[in-house]
Parts: sequence; structure tokens; C-alpha cells
Amino acid sequence: MAHIAYLRVSTVDQNTDRQLSESGITFDKTFIDKCSGGSTKRPALTELKDYVRNGDTIHVHSIDRLARNLVDLKQLINDWNSQGITVKFHKEGLSFNAGGNDHMSELMLNMLGAVAQFELSMIQERRQEGIEKAKSAGKYKGRPSNELNHQRITELRSQGVSLRKVAKEVGVSLSTVQRALAALEKEID
Repeated sequence: MAHIAYLRVSTVDQNTDRQLSESGITFDKTFIDKCSGGSTKRPALTELKDYVRNGDTIHVHSIDRLARNLVDLKQLINDWNSQGITVKFHKEGLSFNAGGNDHMSELMLNMLGAVAQFELSMIQERRQEGIEKAKSAGKYKGRPSNELNHQRITELRSQGVSLRKVAKEVGVSLSTVQRALAALEKEID
């Protein structure tokens, strides 16, 4: 029976120091992801899934550290519980045990998971609104284009090379070639 910590922050600049630091538990193994919780396709989470065994307890600081999507959250917990693994959320004081949980814990999981999902959608909406506002003010132009690639695309295309072959030669996607050529046409007009 191992005590395993799962920690997650959204960016590599953030640190996990505040998560589970006050739990007083000595963890047998710790898994750390530094990426968005919007998907379950995370390197450390994948390793954790492969590592845990019947009788283990997974400790997570809070629900939103494990998942930002209610369906993913419930799926992870159900999968682990069916394998005999307990999942404990310290901030919320909730524990999900193999063999069944109380109705109040299930209710809290659903409510808090829905709040985490709502919070993520609000963050995405605010980010998009900020981008639109910056674009209208002329302050946001998107990612800068790679001028060397654009020159090479133009050069190859002027030699009659097909769009797909240009993309392969330059090492970019077909849509990148099409956008580069469209931008060139705009400049000429």
C-alpha cells in the first residue's frame, strides 16, 4: 500500500510547492505535470496510471489539479476505484474509496468538478475576448511568421513545385504554405 502524490500546474514557470506540502504524509512516489488540466493526455498522469496498484492511495491537492472536465474527473476516479485504488483530495477533504463511496462525497465531486469545468470555460472565454480586443486595437498580430520559410515557399512555388511538395520540402503543413502564399498575394495587391 503506497501513498502517491499527483501534482499539476498549468505552466513550466509555476511551481508545485504549495500543493500537498501541509499534508504531513511521506509519499512513496510523486508525479508532477506542468501542463493544462483540460485533457487527461498528460505525461505524468499517464505514468501514474501505469504505476498505481490495488491498495494504493493517490493524493491530490484539489479536484481542479486532477481534471478540469467533469467527465474526465469521474472517469479517472471510477477507473482507479475499480482497481482497488483510493483517491484523496486534500483541499476539499474528499476521499473516494474502492468498493463504493457515500452519496455526499459523490454530490460534492459532481458539484466541484462542474465548478472546475465552468472555471476553465470562463478562462478560455476571457482569453479569447482579450485577444479580440487586442486585435481590434492593432496590438495583437498572432505568432510572427517565419520569413525564411516564407521566402523558401515563394521560391519553390515560383519554380512550379506543387503545394504538397513545397510543404514537405520546407517542413511545414500544407495550410502553412497556403497561408504564406495568400499573404504574399495580399502584399502584391
